[in-house]
Amino acid sequence: MIQSIKQLYGDKLGATDGEIGAVKDFYFDDQRWAVRYLVADTGPWLTGRQVLISPHALDHLYPPGKLVFVKLTRKQIEDSPAIETHQPVSRQYEVRYFQYYGWPDYWQGDGLWGHSGFPMVSPPAATEMSERAVANGTQRDSAAAHLRSTQAVAGYHVQGLDGLTGHICDFMVDDRSWAIRHLVVKTGHRLSGQEVEIPTDKVIRISYEESTVYVNLTTAAIEHGPAHLLAPAVAAA
Repeated sequence: MIQSIKQLYGDKLGATDGEIGAVKDFYFDDQRWAVRYLVADTGPWLTGRQVLISPHALDHLYPPGKLVFVKLTRKQIEDSPAIETHQPVSRQYEVRYFQYYGWPDYWQGDGLWGHSGFPMVSPPAATEMSERAVANGTQRDSAAAHLRSTQAVAGYHVQGLDGLTGHICDFMVDDRSWAIRHLVVKTGHRLSGQEVEIPTDKVIRISYEESTVYVNLTTAAIEHGPAHLLAPAVAAA
């Protein structure tokens, strides 16, 4: 199913043994266009703690009940590697995180998720993970720069081949692979404009300094693109 990221914000998060908070944000990989982490607002349960949850642990989405089920216990989440609030996610942190849960990493291999197109639960051998961590030592800092917040990028301008047109207002994600398939762009006026979808393979680059997404489409092609459907979930083609 193709799911609106914006409509997931605020959804309750349920672990195997109780509620753990609500969806606050998502971190996505702007090279592979995949959601790598859900950011949980744990409220009074883990005060002052930012918790990341990989799609490896995400199960069913229930739009009618506004619930995202997490295949982890509260204790597992509480004991997971802590991340500093308002700091970029480093590759060193990601190595510790994936080793803690015993999941295969996503940054090795040609697939969207390393050697697969989907988050897999069967981990590689511990020695293999250690070797990967060493091999990635020189790439850790640069790799982290490609993880971005969907909340932060929402609102960015969209620059076509011949000018500016609209701004990003949502992301459409495949809830099995967690690949971002389309960007939702509001063209025209912010309040009365039309919402259209742009495939992520049309994105040339994102300028974080300019808060602008550059796409390989003319402004006319963008403005006359497929209209964004407002249903909670749309069947994938």
